[in-house]
Amino acid sequence: MLLKNGDYTLTETINQTKILTLDSTQCFAWVHADEIGEILVASHTAQKTDHLLAAGKYRLYEVSDEPKITDLIHLELLVGEGKWQGYLLPTGLPNDTHKRKRIIPTREIITKTTHHTPPRSSSSSISML
Repeated sequence: MLLKNGDYTLTETINQTKILTLDSTQCFAWVHADEIGEILVASHTAQKTDHLLAAGKYRLYEVSDEPKITDLIHLELLVGEGKWQGYLLPTGLPNDTHKRKRIIPTREIITKTTHHTPPRSSSSSISML
């Protein structure tokens, strides 16, 4: 079941901390925790970012009883050219009560996007100066 979808940005601070922002309203630091792995940490303050890593569409799903797909919350980020990167969120997104939550990359993709780029016309020419 689709829970939410919208726009995301993934930026990086000068200290190399990744910041995931969903719909310009939800902001999470994306950090590596020793012996735990990747976690998202809820952030209510704007972080000064150094540069943009990615931007695009996202989808958040709750999966239950689907064949060949893990029964958990899934976050999918559009990474370009119709390709989605999936992540498992075993306990959902961080919130005010539980500020830290695990995020696990997965090859399980729910969103099926077909992306077709029409062939370029052979009659086009490029002019070089």
